[in-house]
Amino acid sequence: MFKPGPTIFTFYGFLNVRVEVSQSLALLVGLFLFLSGLSNIVWVVSTVAMILISIYLHELGHAWGCQVQGIPVRRIVLHGGGGFCEHARSGTRTEQELIIAMGPIVNLTLWALSSLASWYLVVNTELYEVSGYLWLFSRINIALFVFNMLPVQPLDGGKLLQLTLLRVASQNTAMRVTGAIGLIFSVLWWPALIFLYITSGWLLLFAPSIRTHLDMAKGQQRL
Repeated sequence: MFKPGPTIFTFYGFLNVRVEVSQSLALLVGLFLFLSGLSNIVWVVSTVAMILISIYLHELGHAWGCQVQGIPVRRIVLHGGGGFCEHARSGTRTEQELIIAMGPIVNLTLWALSSLASWYLVVNTELYEVSGYLWLFSRINIALFVFNMLPVQPLDGGKLLQLTLLRVASQNTAMRVTGAIGLIFSVLWWPALIFLYITSGWLLLFAPSIRTHLDMAKGQQRL
């Protein structure tokens, strides 16, 4: 639901990949900090930082999947709706499978490692505050993994579903089935957003396009 908008900051991160931070991300972070107040500013800033780091590492996973297959990476963009990794050329089906899968794999790995580290600190040390932050980091990453694996476009789960179906079906059939499944999730997304906000107070600023999935289900659009 966010467009990237103008770039306000650029740097070269891991793997020597250029990272662009968009204006929409800065506005979203500022709004989140403003609405959260100053009652627990350390926790709020830490949470925001961990979310941004997790998203960046997710996109870096995509970038690594490109580079190990000889596909140049142009940039990683972090924006108010998340992020994306832009590469110089489209890969084959097999290449795309690795590129797309590496994002969620990174989040799953971060969840496992931070969960184990948090447990170790609780059992073997008295660093309970550090353990608490590691536990939060693990929860953020498992949430990002589950979110990104939902079978809707343009999330990784929707793309992987279509690529997997291409192994056993024609391109048109794979698109139609992916569109039909995504359409169901897109319709259910809105009541799920309301339920999430009521029960947890979290407002997810993303919703998949019902029209896009309907067109795919009809065989009228190729992504």
